[in-house]
Amino acid sequence: MKKSAFVTEAEAMKEDFKGRTNYWMVRPEITHAKDLQVCRAVLPAGEGHDFHHHPELEEVIYVLEGEIEQWVGEESQILKVGEAAHMLPGVVHATFNVSGQDAVILAILSPGSQTGPFMVDVSQEPPWVSLRK
Repeated sequence: MKKSAFVTEAEAMKEDFKGRTNYWMVRPEITHAKDLQVCRAVLPAGEGHDFHHHPELEEVIYVLEGEIEQWVGEESQILKVGEAAHMLPGVVHATFNVSGQDAVILAILSPGSQTGPFMVDVSQEPPWVSLRK
């Protein structure tokens, strides 16, 4: 793949992942980014990204369309268009679309790459497995 400063949705790295579609717009594999990863994610009604953390990555979730139930640690809040949540590396978080329509978020992660795993799923571990009723 040729790296470019401009990326259309058609050129993005498309990833179908656990009920949602991720469009990776900025990653070292696509652009010359060293310190950023940007993903536009479409979460259909009732879908989400269960409890996980990024050992080496800081993340911001910004709502573009719809609304989401965002968890940061053991706290949750409904985020609407124009609202965001911030997670430091290692902080467990989750994103769920509890509405009846698609939600679209922008996930911005830094740095652009990591040496260990990108993500660690903790959704089946206490307290996360029983946190969300």
